[in-house]
Amino acid sequence: MNDILAQIRKELKANTDQKTQKSFQRFFKEQVKYYGVKTGTVGKIAKKYWTQVKTLDKQAIFMLCEELYRSDYTEEAFIVSFWLPNYIEHLEPSDLATFKAWIEQYINNWAKCDGFCNHTVGDLIQKYPESLSEVKSWAKSDNLWLKRAAAVSLIVPAKRGDFLQDAFEICDALLADEDDMVQKGYGWLLKEESRKHQKEVYEYVVKNKKTMPRTALRYAIELMPKELKAQTMKKD
Repeated sequence: MNDILAQIRKELKANTDQKTQKSFQRFFKEQVKYYGVKTGTVGKIAKKYWTQVKTLDKQAIFMLCEELYRSDYTEEAFIVSFWLPNYIEHLEPSDLATFKAWIEQYINNWAKCDGFCNHTVGDLIQKYPESLSEVKSWAKSDNLWLKRAAAVSLIVPAKRGDFLQDAFEICDALLADEDDMVQKGYGWLLKEESRKHQKEVYEYVVKNKKTMPRTALRYAIELMPKELKAQTMKKD
């Protein structure tokens, strides 16, 4: 297992891109740790080693993922985000306890949060809708990234128009949150739900616009027609 980690890290270091390295930090307000490897290259490295990793048992795979997170490098977190959606047939609702612990301990920027939650947690919810109650409970956490995770875990299902009422419940819990990472997270969720449920999302935004921060509101209405945008932005 240590050999796999050492090989991955060696390849990441060897593929450091000067331009990516210089621009990486500007996408984050918090200080992040990174090699400076292009996302496409990280994906190729993840795919290469997944052929070895996928033959291991779940415990060993999870241990590898945790070691990648433990390093704090954003690119190593991306590898976890690539691996686990390819392992979805082996994941179970009980794995959410592990995922929650990882988010609380290791997720410290939006890229790590979204990369992991959009597909790994989102695909798990799609496969096991009964697991959604656990993810919804994250919205009441004191942990910033767990709160964002509650919203962004529903992004992919929301694009299909799924779980609208559950999305509204998550947004209700996050509505007045003061952190812009949370505001952008649930605003993004509303935007994706609006693809299939424009009327319902519009009504939700209008009903809550006095409480909803402008950041969340702008995200939520991004896909709406100009006239609806104007109505939601109009001060009463």
